[in-house]
Amino acid sequence: MMTRDEAWALLTEYNTEPFHLRHGETVEACMRYFTEKLGYGEEADFWALAGLLHDLDFERYPDRHCLKAQEIMRERGLDERLIHAVASHGYGLCCDVAPEHEMEKVLFAIDELTGLIGAAALMRPSRSVRDMELKSLRKKFKDKAFAAGCDCGVIRRGAELLGWELDRLLGDTLEAMKASGY
Repeated sequence: MMTRDEAWALLTEYNTEPFHLRHGETVEACMRYFTEKLGYGEEADFWALAGLLHDLDFERYPDRHCLKAQEIMRERGLDERLIHAVASHGYGLCCDVAPEHEMEKVLFAIDELTGLIGAAALMRPSRSVRDMELKSLRKKFKDKAFAAGCDCGVIRRGAELLGWELDRLLGDTLEAMKASGY
């Protein structure tokens, strides 16, 4: 399996914008959090790699997002499970690779949500999630003007794929981001 350092080198080969790099690290940390929460602790490194690399191609190839990542990863001889996981986060949006494993469903669900939470954090005096409550996040989620850059339908669909109530997904992802020090 690829190491975290190798994954970071690959990510930074195709991404230079601090926003994209931080997003990858945020999703990585959240995926690691969910391995413990959902009882997949032994797969923490794998889940984290999928989170880190999920937008590998987005900065350079936004019009071929999830498709180019598969090409890049296959050229490097990476594990097909990792390739499938990375591609599946774009299911129905930019590719037809469906999330099958619970890990892939979590990645699909939290990708857009971490962006929404990050944007909400920037509006707070602390510029952090550490003092954010679920009630405040729920309010931002429902505010169409605030969430205009975020596809809340994808977040709802992610909760449905997981079989979770929306509040569970929002709350657990908020806690994951707090645990990561965001």
